[in-house]
Amino acid sequence: MPSGKSRDEIAEAYKSEPWWYDLRGFFILTFAYNSTLGAQLRFFGPHYGAEHLEVACGTGTLLELILRWRKWKKLPRVHIVGIDYAESMLAGARHRFAGNPDIELKHADAAALPFPDARFDTANIANSVHCFPDVDGAFRDILRVLKPGGTLAANVLLYPRGPWPLKGIAGRINRWGIRKGILYTPYQQDDIRNRLVAAGYEVMSEDVAGNCYNVLARKPAG
Repeated sequence: MPSGKSRDEIAEAYKSEPWWYDLRGFFILTFAYNSTLGAQLRFFGPHYGAEHLEVACGTGTLLELILRWRKWKKLPRVHIVGIDYAESMLAGARHRFAGNPDIELKHADAAALPFPDARFDTANIANSVHCFPDVDGAFRDILRVLKPGGTLAANVLLYPRGPWPLKGIAGRINRWGIRKGILYTPYQQDDIRNRLVAAGYEVMSEDVAGNCYNVLARKPAG
C-alpha cells in the first residue's frame, strides 16, 4: 500500500551521505528489483537524444556509469538536464559532474517541470518511479516537455514475484522502504502500462525481468 508521504517527506528520507545512498541502492536493485547493473546499462544506455531529460537523477552514480558505457560504445555526446527533488541528492550530482558542460542539474518536481513544452528528445526514469507520490502527474508533465515523437524509458519496481526466498527478501526490503519513506509503492505491470496510455503515450516495447518492468513509450508524433 502507498505510504501516503508527501514529496517533501520523501525528499527528507533521501537525505543521506552519497556513499550510503549508493550502497542502499545496490541492495534495492539486486534484491528488490532483482535486476543487474549490466541490464540497466543496456536498457537505458542507447536511449539518449540530443536533448535529454534525466528524471530523479539522484547523486548521478548510474548516470555516470551510463555515460562511460556510451563512450565505450562510441555513441554521440548529448546535452543532459538532470532533475531531482532531494537537494542532498543533487549536491552529490553537482559534485560528481562539476565542470562537465554537457550536464545541467536542476531542483525540480517531476510532476511540475520548469521547462517549456516540447523541449526534450528523450527522457529516462531510472529506479525512481517507486518514490513518486504523483506518478500520473509525472508521466503527464514529462509527456508535455517531450517533443512529438520523443520517447520515455523507465524501469518500474513491481510487487515481488518468483520463488522463495527471493520473493520474501524483496517483500521485506519493500516494507522497510515504505517505513523509511524512500518507497511510495511498488506497482503491477498492467497498472503502469494503463497509466502511461492514459497520460497520452504509445507503448513501444516492454519486458519484465525479475521484479523490474522495463518500458519504452513515445509521445505521438501527430
